[in-house]
Amino acid sequence: MASIAVKNVAGASAGTAELVDELFGVQPNVPVMHQVVTGQLAHRRSGTQSTKTRAEVSGGGKKPFRQKGTGGARQGSTRAPHYTGGGIALGPKPRSYTKRTPRKMVRLALASALSDRAAAGRVVVVDAWGFGAPSTKEALKALAALGVTGRSLVVVDTADDTAIRSFRNIPEVQLILSTELNAYDVLCNEWIVFTSATLPAARKKEEAR
Repeated sequence: MASIAVKNVAGASAGTAELVDELFGVQPNVPVMHQVVTGQLAHRRSGTQSTKTRAEVSGGGKKPFRQKGTGGARQGSTRAPHYTGGGIALGPKPRSYTKRTPRKMVRLALASALSDRAAAGRVVVVDAWGFGAPSTKEALKALAALGVTGRSLVVVDTADDTAIRSFRNIPEVQLILSTELNAYDVLCNEWIVFTSATLPAARKKEEAR
C-alpha cells in the first residue's frame, strides 16, 4: 500500500496515512468508468416526456374537405401529423433510461477514478477540519494552505456539521458524504480532499460460510 502525507488545516505535516491498493492503486479502466458514468447520468433522467399521437389529439373528427374535385390531396382529419395542431409522429413517450451496472463494475469505476487522481497527486488527506464555528473564510484559508485550487470534492462525514456549513457556500467546492462517494463526482473535480475519518479503507472480505 502507498502512503500519503496527512496535513492539518494550516498545511503542516500531521503524519501519514495508507492508501489501500484496492481503491487507489489500480490501473484506471476507462471503458468501465464511461459505462458507469453514462448509467449514472441516465438514471437521473425522469423519462416522463410525452407527446400525443394523432389518436390522442382532440378534434379532427370531421373530414376537412370533400374527397374529390378540389385539386388537392385527399385528407381525412386535421389532426394528422403534417397539420398544425395535429399529432406528433414518432415522438417521445414515457420510458425508463435506467442501465444495469453491476456492483463490481461500480466499485471498479470508483477505484479507477480515485487511482487516477492519486497518481496525479490530486488526493489530499486532512487530519480533521477542527473549525470552532462555521466559517467560509476559514474554509478558504484551509484549502489555500493545503494547495487545493480549482474544483475540489470535499468528502465529509454526516456528523461534521461545522465543516459542511463552512464549505457549502464556496462555488468551486462540492461536498459529498463518504457513504455517497462515486466515480462521476470524483471525475468532475480536480482535487479530492478527505479527512482521516472519511478516507476509504479496504473492504472487509466476507467470511466463508
